[in-house]
Amino acid sequence: MRTYTALPMGPLPRRATFHAPAPGPAPRVSLDAPALDVMTDLKQVTAITIDPEASIEHAMRVMIRRNVRLLLVVSVENEILGLVTATDLVGEKPVQYVHEHGGSRADIQVRDLMTPHEQLEAIEFEAVRSAKVGHVLATLRASGRQHALVLDTEERARPRVRGIFSTSQLARQLGETVQTGEVAYTFAEIEAALARP
Repeated sequence: MRTYTALPMGPLPRRATFHAPAPGPAPRVSLDAPALDVMTDLKQVTAITIDPEASIEHAMRVMIRRNVRLLLVVSVENEILGLVTATDLVGEKPVQYVHEHGGSRADIQVRDLMTPHEQLEAIEFEAVRSAKVGHVLATLRASGRQHALVLDTEERARPRVRGIFSTSQLARQLGETVQTGEVAYTFAEIEAALARP
């Protein structure tokens, strides 16, 4: 039997970080391109989730670190309880919550600002298969939202969120600004909100 020698090991240097795959540039699309070209497919990309009890500061750090503006709020069984967006965390919602319930911003949990699952709507994946980017844009504008969930009910008895559409992804791929009724916050604005007491 062949013997192997141990590889040399040493202490991990301070300030060490880690490799992460860099996403390539998103391909440009037109309004007539297939809607699937602008959908974040959760069969290929892991959904970014958060616990409902997490602080909103923690949620904002997760968004910045993962370069996303939406987190799925899930139970320990990974059931979707709701979602929280950058707009929820940086906009008027935290101010209103403190005004109505007292305490400080540091006391606010994700559950306090999230949109609960009872208020969420989703587009059926079957409808997305034959849709165009223009349909997605029209849907986001009609809803006044920055994001839309795509629901897959075909595979299992239990429905699953298959994908997410976002105005920031649409803007990148269309090469133009996309406006809906909701304000889109930049990561610099989110970081500035984190710095506030």
